[in-house]
Amino acid sequence: MKKYDYVIVGGGLFAGVFAWHAIRAGKKCLVVEKREHLGGNIYCEDVEGIHVHRYGAHIFHTSDKRVWDFVNSLVEFNRYTNSPVANYHGEIYNMPFNMNTFHQMWGIRTPQEAKEILEKQRGELTGEPQNLEEQAIRLVGRDIYEKLVKGYTEKQWGRDCKDLPAFIIKRLPVRFVYDNNYFNDRYQGIPIGGYNVLTEALFEGCDVELGADFHDNREKYRALGEKILYTGTIDSWYDFCYGMLEYRSLRFVTEVLEEENAQGVAVVNYTDRETPYTRVIEHKHFEYGTQPHTVITREYPDTWTPGKEPYYPINDEKNQALYQKYHELAEKEENVLFGGRLAEYRYYDMDKVIASALALADRELQGM
Repeated sequence: MKKYDYVIVGGGLFAGVFAWHAIRAGKKCLVVEKREHLGGNIYCEDVEGIHVHRYGAHIFHTSDKRVWDFVNSLVEFNRYTNSPVANYHGEIYNMPFNMNTFHQMWGIRTPQEAKEILEKQRGELTGEPQNLEEQAIRLVGRDIYEKLVKGYTEKQWGRDCKDLPAFIIKRLPVRFVYDNNYFNDRYQGIPIGGYNVLTEALFEGCDVELGADFHDNREKYRALGEKILYTGTIDSWYDFCYGMLEYRSLRFVTEVLEEENAQGVAVVNYTDRETPYTRVIEHKHFEYGTQPHTVITREYPDTWTPGKEPYYPINDEKNQALYQKYHELAEKEENVLFGGRLAEYRYYDMDKVIASALALADRELQGM
């Protein structure tokens, strides 16, 4: 008999949801986390009484009632609604693209006026879009593309929109109502007390090793568990035998300001190409903070190299083909489970991560 039923590699949201269910099924779990904290990218730091989202803004939203009921059984959520604004050379526009945006851009007031302008601008392109620029103009027209899409996207990907494939932008939401709620989902909010409260609840009952790299002691950890749940990068599991999957990374610069309210909203996107960061996060607004000071974080897109945090998979044809080869290897594994954004090489919203982990727990633990 091995010491643990599951050795869980990684301490993020997918791992936590599975661990919670495994513990309640009577299983023993060891969590091996490379960072010095649990929670993955939802980890929050307390900076002078403000919960700072260390790895970028995380707003929980879902229409999946099972997911919402699950997280609310562990923590209470506030009523935060995501309503970011865009700053283009000092011009302020509401997001997502809605009647407020159209009024700010063109001075119009009715949905019919907005539709006529958009249809005219969309019509400047005919045929199949050949790149991201053409795809975006086809979706939202020239004006919105130039001011609110182009610069932000080029900073995010580090490439000109004409050099990016069209499929990266499958859709851009356009709403003909005066509504600044960014998400259409039925449920939305931030855990009261920050995301660490949720993390603590998810991993309760597990043994945890922090600052421990599974790959430095693979045989040791594999000998400890009947099964492995691996949530790290799938190519590293196979020692990059087919090559290395590519990502975009991020860099964060956080600052305490001796003022009560710096920008009046939690998230401002800087959509011009010249501003080097893509957005500024003012963390206190996530939880309606009343502190006399505030904390902001500037978010800079960054070229990923080994050793940097992998945030966004580059889902182009080359990388998808490479991932598929690793996935085929993973399908043949015995007593190893793979899950989460890194192991599946895909961008996941939090609710989709939880839904995927719930599905794995259903398959793995039911009837035990």
